[in-house]
Amino acid sequence: MEERYPDAYLHYLMEYHATRDFFECHELLEEYWKEHPGDSRAEIWVGLIQLAVGHYHLRRGNYNGARKIYANSLQRLNLQALEELGIDGSKLLHALEHRQEKLLAGELVGYEEMDFDLIDPQLASEMQSRCQTAGLQWGIIEGIEAAVIHRHKLRDRSEVIAARAAAAELKKKSRPGAV
Repeated sequence: MEERYPDAYLHYLMEYHATRDFFECHELLEEYWKEHPGDSRAEIWVGLIQLAVGHYHLRRGNYNGARKIYANSLQRLNLQALEELGIDGSKLLHALEHRQEKLLAGELVGYEEMDFDLIDPQLASEMQSRCQTAGLQWGIIEGIEAAVIHRHKLRDRSEVIAARAAAAELKKKSRPGAV
């Protein structure tokens, strides 16, 4: 299976459809994308990352953020690339375009799940098997915890904050006349 699809993508699919942890979806594919800068599928990875981030924003009530990130996702996702990844691209693109239209018109209130159908039977079988092994069910969600919905607020950012402070200090010292 991994010859056709990277493990990060398979893990993304499981998180997307079995836990709805869109923050984790973003993390998984972003890490893979950054580790493979010459990957011919870079645009589709970014589009799928943005799709998950759009859902994350929408579920938290950030309609402006969702609208912006969905627009970016729609620019990157395309029928052929989605189908090469075993996804019914036509159905996914239609659903995402419809959601974006409702957001733009101010008609979307609240969050609704948006699955995508797998057209590769081997991929679908693999995902069912992975979910079963992990004790999850594909496409069936029973109450999503606040920790998943607001995950970005709960992560440890001390390293990022320290790195930013160090960079700011270096910048400050490099200014003309700095002591």
